[in-house]
Formats: sequence, C-alpha cells, structure tokens
Amino acid sequence: MSILDRITSPADLRQLKPEELQQVADDVRARLIDVCSRTGGHIGAGLGVVELTVALHYVFDTPRDQLVWDVGHQGYPHKALTGRNSQLESLRQEAGLSGFLKRTESVYDAFGAGHAATSISAALGIAAGRDVLGDDYKVVAIIGDGSLTSGLAYEGLNNAGHSDRDLIVILNDNEMSIAPNVGAMSKYLNQVQRNPIYNRVRSKIGELIEKTPAIDLLVRKWEESVKSFLTPGVLFEELGFRYFGPVNGHDTEQLVDMLGAVRAMTGPRLVHVVTQKGRGFPAGEHGEKWHALPPGHDPATGKQLKTSTANPAYTAVFGRGLSELMQEDPRVVAVTAAMPSGTGTGIVAKSHPARFFDVGIAEGHAVTFSAGMATRGLRPVVAIYSTFLQRGYDNIIHDVALQNLPVTFCMDRAGVVGEDGETHMGLYDIPYMLAVPNMVVTAPKDGREMLALLRTGTQHDGPFCLRYPRDAAPDTVPSMSEIPAVPMYSWEVLRKGSEVAILAVGTMVNPSLAAAETLASEGLHVTVVNARFLKPYDEATLQAILAEHRSLLVVEEGCVVNGFGAFMASVVQRSDPGVRVVAHGVPDRIVYAASRTTQLTECGLTAAGIADRVRALHDAEAIAG
Repeated sequence: MSILDRITSPADLRQLKPEELQQVADDVRARLIDVCSRTGGHIGAGLGVVELTVALHYVFDTPRDQLVWDVGHQGYPHKALTGRNSQLESLRQEAGLSGFLKRTESVYDAFGAGHAATSISAALGIAAGRDVLGDDYKVVAIIGDGSLTSGLAYEGLNNAGHSDRDLIVILNDNEMSIAPNVGAMSKYLNQVQRNPIYNRVRSKIGELIEKTPAIDLLVRKWEESVKSFLTPGVLFEELGFRYFGPVNGHDTEQLVDMLGAVRAMTGPRLVHVVTQKGRGFPAGEHGEKWHALPPGHDPATGKQLKTSTANPAYTAVFGRGLSELMQEDPRVVAVTAAMPSGTGTGIVAKSHPARFFDVGIAEGHAVTFSAGMATRGLRPVVAIYSTFLQRGYDNIIHDVALQNLPVTFCMDRAGVVGEDGETHMGLYDIPYMLAVPNMVVTAPKDGREMLALLRTGTQHDGPFCLRYPRDAAPDTVPSMSEIPAVPMYSWEVLRKGSEVAILAVGTMVNPSLAAAETLASEGLHVTVVNARFLKPYDEATLQAILAEHRSLLVVEEGCVVNGFGAFMASVVQRSDPGVRVVAHGVPDRIVYAASRTTQLTECGLTAAGIADRVRALHDAEAIAG
C-alpha cells in the first residue's frame, strides 16, 4: 500500500511527518498520470501543483479553512487528497467525478468553476460572509498566472486589497495558462525569477539571519524595501497585499514553511509560487501540448493508443480554412483568447503571425479589440468557445452590434460538449445571439458549409456569427479556394414531404434527414430544411413551407428556452397562427458530463429521437383535426 492509499482525508495527511510529504506528492503525481491515461483530462495543470496542493492541505485546516481553486484544471491533486482517490477512475465519466471542482461533489470544494479568474472574487465573498457571521477560518484563493490576463482577477485583487479582510491569494506562476501567456503581466512576473540582484540579496539575507537571529526583524524590513524596487511584489503591495515570494512550488519543505508563516498573519497577502506545468509527465513537460489529453493515451509518449479513422474535427477544419482565407483576403485577421490550440487557430499563428492576435484570457477585451480593428477596415474573425464568449456579451452588444461593425464570431464547442461537463456547455449562444441587434446568426450542417459561412461572414458589412460542435466533421472538406460563400439569408430544402416540416439547425440536419428516411418507410413523409440562417431567416422559403404544412418541428442543439424554435414560433404566430410550431432541443436543465453521444441521446437529438417527436406531433395533429 502506497502512502497515498492511507490518506482518506487531509486529516490523515496532517498526521504525517514533514519529510514524508514529498513521497505523498510523488504518489499523487504517479496516480494522476496513470488515471488520466485512461480517462483523459486536464493533466498538465494538475501535475504542476501537486506539491503545492499537498502543502496547502498540510498547513490549512481543511475543510474548515476554505480553498478556492481557480478554473478547476488545477483540482485533480486536490481531489486525490480529499477522499476521492478511489474514485479517480470515474473522472469525467457519466455519474463520475467532475473534471472541475464542484460544491455538490465534496465539502472540500468551496467554489465550483470551469472558467478562469473567478477565485479571488469568490474567495473575497466567502471571507466577507465569514466576517458577517463572526467566524474565524482562513480563506485561500489559488490562481494561475494565466488567469491574471483576465480583468476579473484585477477587479477581485483591487477590492480585496482595499477591504483589508483576512484573505490569502496563492499566485501559481508557471508562465502558462493553456498556451504561453501573453501581455505585460506575464513579463512582469517573469522579472523576479530572472533578477540576479534580488536573488543574491535574498541569499545574503538568509545567511545574515542564520548568523545573527536577533536582527531578523530589522533585516526583514530592509528586505521588503529592496524588494519593492526589484520585484513585481510592488504591484501587489500597492493594491493592498503583503507580498511573499517567490517560493519554489516543488519544494514541500519551503512551501510548508512559507504557508505556515503566512497563515498565522491577517489581512490581504499574496504568496508567489513558481511551478512547472506538466511536471513529471513521462512524455516530457510540454505545457501546451499536454494541457489536456483525450482518453486512451500512452503516458510515456502522449500519443493515442488507437488511431482514429474519423474525419478531422470541425476545429481543425476551421483553422485550416481560416488560414487559407487569410491568404486570399489581406483584410482578415484572427483573434483568440488564450486558446490557439483549442480553437484551431494555432496554424494561423504560424502562417500569418502579423495578423494573428492571442489576447490572453480576456474575452471581453478580445471582442472590443476586434471592434477597434474593424473601424480601420479590417475583417476580424474572433474564435472563442461558445461558453467563454458569454463573458464578452456586453462587448458584443455595446462595441460591435450597436456600431454595426464587421466582426465575425466563430463559436467552437457549441452544443453539448461531452466529458468537459456543465461548465463548458455551449447551449446558450443561439438565444444570446438572436437577441443582439444587427447580428447575423448562422449554423452550418457540415465542415464545408462552415467554411462557406466563414467566407460569407467576412464579406458581410456587419456582425456575423457561426457555431459548430466539438465533434468530427461529417464530410470531407476541400480547400477554401473551392468553397464559395453561402447566399445571405438562404435556407436549403433538402427533402420535400407533405406533412410535418422539420427546420433543422446545424448539427441536427443530418439526424433529421436520417429520421425522415425512417419515417418515410412508415408512410410518413416529412420535409427537411437546412435552416442555416437563424437570423435573418429565409422569409421566402418559410412562407412556401407554411403554405404546404400545418406543423413545424424546429430541431436545434441548444437550449429550447428562447432558442430558434421559440423565435420561429413567434414569427409564425404573427404570420400564420394556424400553424403549430414545436421546439425540440436541449431541455431547460443542466447537462452533466457524459459522452457527447449519450448527451445527444438523452436530449432526443438523434435520428430516433427526432423521429419519435415527429410521430408524436403528427399523431397530435391527427387527433386535433
């Protein structure tokens, strides 16, 4: 039995001797590497904070003391040490452990999050709640330096420093978020690691204190003065935090000593911990490449054990097509928010470096930055996950739509996203984009149409968006030069029937066609329309359909509340109130982690599920008639 197997809670960890902690860390690291090779997951961030996690649970009285982890990518070691080690095999599986932290999963998960930079604000809120209720536990926010590219982190820091509340912020500085960090803060933090003067001063101070303990206080104050001139600590000090560090994030002895000293203090304080993302991964410590891996990889190489025969993912098709489009049109520029690999735009960074902009984890800034470029005659393409673009919604309305600027939003991971779970679901972009004035809202049925709509979007003189899933494209996609633009506001009638008409959105086109085949064999003939333009819609085609059908089924891979089905229902009610419109999409509930196939099946968004809904609609109409 390993030492990790004997730890059923942090209380067991705190019974160990300090010299045993590194063995615990080694066991946790080995366990994560082994488990993630089968389950997949965000392995890089977790491996980087193993020693830090051990030290935090050793020093702080968890769960009474509250640890607030940022994003949740860092949370796997935390799970292993808080009674969930035996369940790690269920990580990211249906009904298993979440890939992120989750309040309903464990009392040790103080705050759930799958989006970056929430930890400081949440921790400050917890600390304020503690103070209002007269409690006295400690609150710790653990945030990566990549999240410091997000404005939300600075709002939290500013308020926390001003509040003078008892709060500790751990800055996990690994020089990366997912891709290498960008911006002034990244350069600022790196200065301290490379400042030979400060490092020599620290070394000499340590030697002096060892020889003359009586002058410890005086020397410490002098050190703080020197530090203010030579390190990034001065920024945090000016914000109201006492700054400590940097400390080696892979030295358990140093970490325990530092955290123990800081825990005994009060007021806002920040501990700067330097770590290495992906530390100890046998395939090599390639931070971005090993940020997250799918199930079934060889930990020694990072390669998939089974070679996929599927078509390339939409993401890869998009990146290639955008790069080719930028070769054709010098006005097109690409913008992403710390996700060049996740959005497929890494190829653009290599092929068009002067026209590629990674702005860090700052989605709102990405949108307004793009709006600024659009005023200069450029055609920005903003590639951000659907779930992350929610953070830039005000900017979409205020800075792009109200000025009717030609910015194209490409929303990856739209719809259900499988094992990443509820924090990453792209279920809300159809409702939130339909509500934006001047916005053209589209959804392609396959990879070729995605690139055709991308071309259309960059030619349009106003805001434009398209959405596509985390999935393999169902078709073989030619080069961009062979793909013309889609005519604006046009639908495609792919199959004509005489009874129910299906308005299929994006990924639901092919399942709807398959459902129509099944229904035809039963004598029920339905019309299937590729409703690729959601707003503005194809008025002529819709009127032709209303003239021949009394029932419409709108099928969309998004939430039904205020979705395209609801929009069409309001349109048809005004035009022809005798036609019944039924929305079929994701129900008004949270969709939890499972395979994408399982999620679609449970929502009835498969050929069989769509056929069942058509039968029910047809039977109801027959009874009513």
